[in-house]
Amino acid sequence: MAGEPLQRRSDQMSALQARKTGAPSLREIESRVIPTMRGAQYLGSDYDSGSAIYTLKFLRDGTVIWVDVDGRTGQIVGRTGR
Repeated sequence: MAGEPLQRRSDQMSALQARKTGAPSLREIESRVIPTMRGAQYLGSDYDSGSAIYTLKFLRDGTVIWVDVDGRTGQIVGRTGR
């Protein structure tokens, strides 16, 4: 889609600004969440600047699991799948 690269850049800039205010980095968030997902393969993440939510995506036994993490606090705020 034509607007996706611009949106991704905007989301990246928002994440950088949040880091400057003391928010945890994606690496910090990953280091907290990934170990809790035993038996699941980590597939990557997305960041939504509008809600400041990182969505980490995992695969376990053919099931996709999404873990939503507040990018300002590093707290898990939602999860789908098992």
